[in-house]
Amino acid sequence: MDVGAGSCPYRNLLQHCEYKTQDFQQLTSSQLRNGSYGKIDYVCDASSIPVEDASFDVIICTEVLEHILEPIKLIEEFSRILKPGGKVLLSAPLGSGIHQEPHHYYGGFTPFWYKSILERNGFNEIRVEENRGSYAFFSQESIRFVASTKPWKLKMDIISRLLWLPIWIALSPILAIAIPIISRILDKYDAEKKFTVGYHVVAQKGFK
Repeated sequence: MDVGAGSCPYRNLLQHCEYKTQDFQQLTSSQLRNGSYGKIDYVCDASSIPVEDASFDVIICTEVLEHILEPIKLIEEFSRILKPGGKVLLSAPLGSGIHQEPHHYYGGFTPFWYKSILERNGFNEIRVEENRGSYAFFSQESIRFVASTKPWKLKMDIISRLLWLPIWIALSPILAIAIPIISRILDKYDAEKKFTVGYHVVAQKGFK
């Protein structure tokens, strides 16, 4: 089951198994036109999916938790619809700008949140891994800074824009090219990874 499947990016990768999808709305006609996605199987609240208990072997839920108003209820639902021994694969950003508004409710989930809530709902063998390290996070924000400070995007008068333009042109190669390249090299040596793009989580539902 792919929860919050959206455009169903994993469909082609999972053709060897029975792939079911859930989202709060159906795909648009333009998404369906080429036939590569297929329709959403369950159009419903992710915290109340109309299936029997212990229906699925695996649940995938990527970059969705921050868009769920009550994410703990979502984890409870995963515990209900997963078979004993089944696995859930989660990912969500630790920090991101507002997106897919108005359905963006949280700024990020920590390893402590994942472990606490998953254990409370009968999961074990919980593995939480950083989605890259601090320097990749800084690289992401550096690129975002360049994109968001284009002179024609800022609420400036014409004189301020003309003054800012040469500074922005001078900084852009450093912030959008040099820093990301250096950050990619340094990221593999990051020992703490307290700043990260997000986390990848795998957990198994217990047999009791």
